[in-house]
Amino acid sequence: MKILVVLFLIVILGSLGSALYYLVRDRGQSDRAVRALTWRIVLSITLFILLMAGYKTGIIPRSGF
Repeated sequence: MKILVVLFLIVILGSLGSALYYLVRDRGQSDRAVRALTWRIVLSITLFILLMAGYKTGIIPRSGF
């Protein structure tokens, strides 16, 4: 589960970086930056749902503070 979360975070950061690249390179004239940011949002929501499902099923243990 940790590897999956780290991979999701790397892909999310990659999408954010590509959006910045497209924004600077295209100067806002194309929709490539918007598509990259949309993918970042979709990936972030998917990661959140996976984390909640992992917690509910017991894959992610409850921390004892």
